[in-house]
Amino acid sequence: MKNYHLIFLVPALAMFLNACDSKNPQVKDNHLPTTNNESPTAQKVSSFGQKPPGIIAEPFASGAPSKKDRELKGKFAPDMKEFYFTPSGNAPFHPTVIAFRKEKNIWKEYNFHQYGNNGNILYSDTKYIERTDAGWSKIKSLGPMFDRDDWGIMRLSVSDKGTYVFDDYKSKDVIRISRVKNGKREAPKLLGKEINVGKWTAHPFIAPDDSYLIWDSERKDGYGDSDLYISFQQQDGSWGAAINLGDKINTAISETGAWVTLDGKYLFFDRSEEKVRADGTKYWTTIKHWVDFIQLKKELLKKKNTNS
Repeated sequence: MKNYHLIFLVPALAMFLNACDSKNPQVKDNHLPTTNNESPTAQKVSSFGQKPPGIIAEPFASGAPSKKDRELKGKFAPDMKEFYFTPSGNAPFHPTVIAFRKEKNIWKEYNFHQYGNNGNILYSDTKYIERTDAGWSKIKSLGPMFDRDDWGIMRLSVSDKGTYVFDDYKSKDVIRISRVKNGKREAPKLLGKEINVGKWTAHPFIAPDDSYLIWDSERKDGYGDSDLYISFQQQDGSWGAAINLGDKINTAISETGAWVTLDGKYLFFDRSEEKVRADGTKYWTTIKHWVDFIQLKKELLKKKNTNS
């Protein structure tokens, strides 16, 4: 499975956490960081020094200092085994809490994101945290139905209806869905051939109202490497034919990891390219892009209606 998003422990943070381990200070303030649940405004968007994009995807904040992405302004959990902070790199578009948990004497990183309009629960693959009066809860598991050694979940997306959609790189790159019916969580099921076709099928994003699903895959009808696709939910609850997001988004290199802002205005994704150094070794470069999703969605719905 392609993996452009390797997790690196920031050296400064690692030194900070290890120093705290050795000192074992008393924690008097257990209030953890919170996320901003507001929708983006023109003023907030302009704070990045960028004009909002149109129908053609543009690089997002490519000149922004990388140090803005991570700021050591966080809190330890009372037992000193978890450390939380909120990065500013994606604010205000993608509310995020980054947590480090000590597991077998190693600090492991979890990136928790908000999906849909419920800002009280943030998800990271098979884990989640809940907002409490004191801040954020300890890291919890989704349970044995999802937290399995034989599944390789890279992204789990959640709708306002409680629908889970997630990928699995350990099972030949497939996407599964789990709905809530009559208040009961259904066992995950493989999505149909509309979605599970091609190579590297991964990184699903489901709309808050379950109306559409976006993912990336490498297909014969694509533009080259992995492309972004969308499927709209039909009246009977099934998923429609996959629609390629088109040449305003997809290119001959890889487009992956799409998600839509909470207000539905913008679609973000990563555009990655494999390059070769002078010594022959290979590496990947990734640039985050964004596009006006309201305009794009209108065009995609026209394609859907034409193909119906």
